[in-house]
Amino acid sequence: MKLYIAGPMTGHPKFNFPAFHDAARRLRQQGYDVVNPAELETMDTARPWEFYARRSIGLLVKECDAVLLLSGWCDSRGALLEAVVARALGAPFYRLVDSSLERYSTDYIDQVIASKLDLLLS
Repeated sequence: MKLYIAGPMTGHPKFNFPAFHDAARRLRQQGYDVVNPAELETMDTARPWEFYARRSIGLLVKECDAVLLLSGWCDSRGALLEAVVARALGAPFYRLVDSSLERYSTDYIDQVIASKLDLLLS
């Protein structure tokens, strides 16, 4: 299973990269293949939001089987967009509890997405 890490970046110190890197490290230690969008942005973080969204969605669609949601994902426009796309493709969603994956129910994901459509479309 190849996991895509989705979570908030915009408005966070260091774009929340430490949380992305920590999750990627823990997952890789368990043998998971991981796509970590924070690894793509080591230096260049000055492009428009749409540039990063398009690149991330492309990686999610082309390469990943499941999504790991970081804390705060539901308040992130980008992570919500990634969740909508992954949900439409039938991908499962997980979170890290300690170093174990815990699966989210599709009902929960659907409820969050439905309640946050205004953020997604802003």
